Amino acid sequence: MILLTGATGVLGSAVLRRLVARGELVRCLVRDARRLGPERMHVQLATGDLADPGAFRNALRGVRTVIHLAGSERDQPGASIEELDGLATWRLLRAAERAGAEHLLWATPLGATPHHPSRVLRAKALAARAVADAEVPTTTLATSLVYAPGDRRLARLERLGLLPAVPLTGRGAARTQPLWADDAADGILAALEHGPQGHARHELAGPEVLTHRQVVELVLHAAGRRRPTVPIPLVALRASLKAGELLAGPTTFATWDEALMLAVPMLSDGGPAGLEALGVRPRRMADVLGAYT
Repeated sequence: MILLTGATGVLGSAVLRRLVARGELVRCLVRDARRLGPERMHVQLATGDLADPGAFRNALRGVRTVIHLAGSERDQPGASIEELDGLATWRLLRAAERAGAEHLLWATPLGATPHHPSRVLRAKALAARAVADAEVPTTTLATSLVYAPGDRRLARLERLGLLPAVPLTGRGAARTQPLWADDAADGILAALEHGPQGHARHELAGPEVLTHRQVVELVLHAAGRRRPTVPIPLVALRASLKAGELLAGPTTFATWDEALMLAVPMLSDGGPAGLEALGVRPRRMADVLGAYT
């Protein structure tokens, strides 16, 4: 039995499709099973969320492998980024150890450190410490910017393309190696097939380095919207987005933490070598988005 968290997310949904296609016995920890779409007919359901430690005990019954892909780039009602991206991983690890799980795979952004300017990456760095000390064998999948055509991040950029000019986060110079969710999912399934190997780590990154500005321009081009881009100083952007969060809460168009994720580098020194070692040759972002236009 495999327990999958984050099954409704960009990466988790791609992993779930592959697990179901392979005929794996999967249990999904979800808040709302309807968001699984047709896949919910092929999996076991455990209702709960990352902020509820009791949900882990029920979800882990009979589970041998945990694939932990859940997390959040914004605070949720009753749970902060720190709890969802950091503390929840520690809780899940402890519960998995007590349940006798044999392997835990989890995803974290490249570049996470305890002193990072991003709350998300600071929380993930604390989660990484818990993973390093875990008794259960673990596999860390450190990813660059994961995307999929139509995902929330790209859809937000397309909506901004309705404006006369599209704002950039800072100077738009932060570099990433964009990674299609399907390629990342293939890498995770390959790591799953390798089985537990102590505390293993794989860096998953796309085949090219792009700045935030280049990503924005590429997304707009794929959507058929040619617009100039305008750099917005981080100080001004932070003030406006924080004001929006105060007024609209979790339903706001974009949060400061989400914007900051676009202003920090997420790079692997080996580029796509980590994925290629797992037997996956990642596709360029332009090729993936072009196939969907």
